[in-house]
Amino acid sequence: MNESVLYALAGIIVLGIGAQWIAWRIKIPSILLLLTTGFIAGPISAYFRDGARVIDPDGLLGELLFPIVSISVAIILFEGGLTLQLSELRVGGKVIRNLTTIGALVTFVLASIGAHFICELSWQISLLFGAILVVTGPTVIQPLLRHVRPRAPVGSILKWEGIVIDPIGATLAVLVFEVILASGPQEAAAAAVLGVVKTLVIGIGIGGAGAVILIVVIRRHWVPEFLDNAVTLSIVVVALAGSNRLMPESGLLAVTSMGVILANQRWVAVRHIIEFKENLRVLLISGLFILLAARVELSELQAVGARGAIFVAVLMLVVRPLATLAATFRTDLTIRERLFIAWLAPRGIVAASVASIFTLELQHEGVTEADALVPLTFVVIIGTVAIYGLTASWVARLLGVAKANPQGALIVGAHGWAREIGAALVAEGYDVLLVDTNPARIATGRLDGLRGWYGSILSDEAHDEIDFDGLGRILALTPNGEVNSLAAVHMTEIFGREEIYQLEPREEKGRVSGVPKHLRGRFLFGAGVTWGTITDRVARGAIVKRTKITEEFGWDRFLELYPDPIRLFLKKEDGTLEVFTSRTKTVPQAGQTVIALVDPATDRPSAKLRAQKARAALESADESEPEPDPAEEPGQ
Repeated sequence: MNESVLYALAGIIVLGIGAQWIAWRIKIPSILLLLTTGFIAGPISAYFRDGARVIDPDGLLGELLFPIVSISVAIILFEGGLTLQLSELRVGGKVIRNLTTIGALVTFVLASIGAHFICELSWQISLLFGAILVVTGPTVIQPLLRHVRPRAPVGSILKWEGIVIDPIGATLAVLVFEVILASGPQEAAAAAVLGVVKTLVIGIGIGGAGAVILIVVIRRHWVPEFLDNAVTLSIVVVALAGSNRLMPESGLLAVTSMGVILANQRWVAVRHIIEFKENLRVLLISGLFILLAARVELSELQAVGARGAIFVAVLMLVVRPLATLAATFRTDLTIRERLFIAWLAPRGIVAASVASIFTLELQHEGVTEADALVPLTFVVIIGTVAIYGLTASWVARLLGVAKANPQGALIVGAHGWAREIGAALVAEGYDVLLVDTNPARIATGRLDGLRGWYGSILSDEAHDEIDFDGLGRILALTPNGEVNSLAAVHMTEIFGREEIYQLEPREEKGRVSGVPKHLRGRFLFGAGVTWGTITDRVARGAIVKRTKITEEFGWDRFLELYPDPIRLFLKKEDGTLEVFTSRTKTVPQAGQTVIALVDPATDRPSAKLRAQKARAALESADESEPEPDPAEEPGQ
């Protein structure tokens, strides 16, 4: 094996995952760092290495580059389809339909006009470029939505649009391409109509057939469970290739419809497939952005110049708002929600790959003007990703459609002391939602002023119906260790593994349950603190207490008054909520608030302490004010 090829492939993986990790650490959209890393490893590095790039996609993969890109995009769209629940259409269905039809048409027309007059392209190439820019794409939208976390229904609307619009935009580009190659108006019209019909029939038909085959295979156990993901991946690739063979670019519609069908059927469980595809998607997005960004020529970007910047500005400030206005006319969305939707339409991998593919096809047909498509597309990608990525969170907070760094808690279990914990968090200004299968507990919690959702946290409806606004973590507090662990796994994609918490499970005879780490959350409230531990303390009269730590009343003083507390939470000076776990070493400092479970006998001064104070008061010769009661020092 050529070692340089091995090093290059290893570099793509390391750079891509490294950029994702750094973006997560510094709290910025990962797409920004992926693009930057790709440019540095590609065209920028060539300036310092006598024209040799650190990553040279064409030299590395040759003719395999675009087939690999196509398969990767198909897998990403299939995974996106698996996240689309038809139940979400009950709220934003009209807007989603309008955005992917009326909005797409407005974007196509206005973007084509802008490309002709601003970028000075011919009408044929302008129409093709406008069709390519119809797509937004899950490769960019989903990471941004995960970063911003907008409220419902805005999040689901943008997610649906980003996934569904890709095959629509690709199909539209194919139709325009066929029209460009047609010899006359009648032939062009016939090609467009036939193309739409063939794409719909072939794409949805093959996608549906692939879904049915997979359902039958899994339900009848024709393959072992460890091969489910491999078989699924094989069917996806076959559906893509077979559909594209019959109708170019219809494969994107095939894999998307296959994913949607699988996500909404009830015959077999596909959760394990979704988890596998989510992990694969991260790797594919990382590699694709590095590859395609490294392939760009800086000279081509410079040649686009100011015209490209003006076109991006028009696309963001004129085209997208008008498309959103047309799509949301006479809908139930608020002005703020419409404004946010109008401000989020970045272009990603699908636009880049489609533009690259059609550029090659047009070059083979002798259309030299097509050379401008790829650099213009990358200018749009860079501009929209950079601006939307840097401003989306700020705009969402400004418009009130998302909260910055949500600190609230979703509490699984609404029994007595779980409600006490929830009430303490609410009293400190945090959002709390109780989830329980017992309606009486939920009703009691609501009487106490706590939001509640009646149902199983393990159900599919939990993802669709729960309003996660303001919630940044999950606390699984049920007496059932298995339910807590399953809840942790079920909610990982919502909160991330670092904000999944559960009570430490225990089996008979005090032996700690051996639940694997990847199938559970972080253990709450200290080593050995189980549901039984807290329940016994509460039965003996322990209460949940909020205490402000000050310079005068420090943590040592707290421990003197309340020995052996179970530390629950720490509210820091900036409002950040820290959850105490079995690994927490934090010592509360002045200015912070501790929420802890303390015993009632130590919640007031002992008789001995009262006697000492009384004697001190009698022996005192001066008439100064008595020392405050220590019980009144901690804030409630």
